[in-house]
Amino acid sequence: MKSKGNIAIFVPHAGCLHQCSFCDQRKISAAQRIPSPAQIQEICQKAVNHPRRPKTLEIAFFGGSFTAIPEAQQNVLLEAVQPFVQNGSVSGIRISTRPDCITPAILQRLQSYHVTAIELGAQSMADTVLQQNRRGHTAQAVRTAAKLIANANFSLGLQMMVGLYGSTIEQEYATLRELLALHPETLRIYPLAVLSGTELEKRVQDGSFSLYSMEDVLHFCADALCLCHADGVKVIRCGLHAEETLSSEVVAGFYHPAFRELVESQLCLRCLQQHIRQHPAETTLTVQTAAGWSSRVAGHHGSNRSACQENGVKLRITETAALPAGWLQIGEDGYDVFQIAGTARL
Repeated sequence: MKSKGNIAIFVPHAGCLHQCSFCDQRKISAAQRIPSPAQIQEICQKAVNHPRRPKTLEIAFFGGSFTAIPEAQQNVLLEAVQPFVQNGSVSGIRISTRPDCITPAILQRLQSYHVTAIELGAQSMADTVLQQNRRGHTAQAVRTAAKLIANANFSLGLQMMVGLYGSTIEQEYATLRELLALHPETLRIYPLAVLSGTELEKRVQDGSFSLYSMEDVLHFCADALCLCHADGVKVIRCGLHAEETLSSEVVAGFYHPAFRELVESQLCLRCLQQHIRQHPAETTLTVQTAAGWSSRVAGHHGSNRSACQENGVKLRITETAALPAGWLQIGEDGYDVFQIAGTARL
């Protein structure tokens, strides 16, 4: 059983002031309209009553710019979930919103409704990239909003998107450093998925937008997990949530239903490569890892096995409940995959 989970309530495009170049929340979330108060309460009650519910539940309004929704409608949505907060069924309420839609007055009102966590869709900290992708806010708006949120004692979450039109890998690292400097408690990393019907699809089709390679994106995300781990920032998502309708709408980019596992597999490979360099005489590596991690060690379709075999090394992988997630034990050597950094860009 998970220790913590969200009751996700999607408000697709609600309050969005701009049509960003990459976005279609209805396709991303598979939700078409804002649920009614009765529907919201039904969603919450079902989650609360689920026999395998996490120990701690949090209500989360996602998919729109919550604080840009007309205030009266915000209040209706928040009032619908108050009974679950007041009776202790949930620990609090999480919202996501735009950086330019945060003020002290807004924060005071959210506190009165027991909102405890606010996520800002920063996406990039390069003003040129924000402008080219029609975000409608600046990097300074992110800095200002983040400071207001932290000073008001909300849990601060930030979201970044990797591979936007006009960005460079160097700018991705600069954005990550800037976001971490704002001291968020959580971070979401969304590698770009180009959806049908968006402006970026047109740019891909007419050749005006060349995407990064998947290898570059995986390396960046692997580095990002290490940097967040070092700073004590929890990465609560890496890659879009897998939805049945989403895969058919992605025309380009870096969508994979198990994207984070691909990234963590990349980290495992770094550990294996480091061990091989330090122990060149070993031709078989017996690797112990946490329950559920053997596929990451082996790599997607056995890619890590193949990479080791190219160096004349075979892998033997076993799982044990004695090791925590992200830990590899190879003989007498132990490796925390989130502490392995492998690129000069760090």
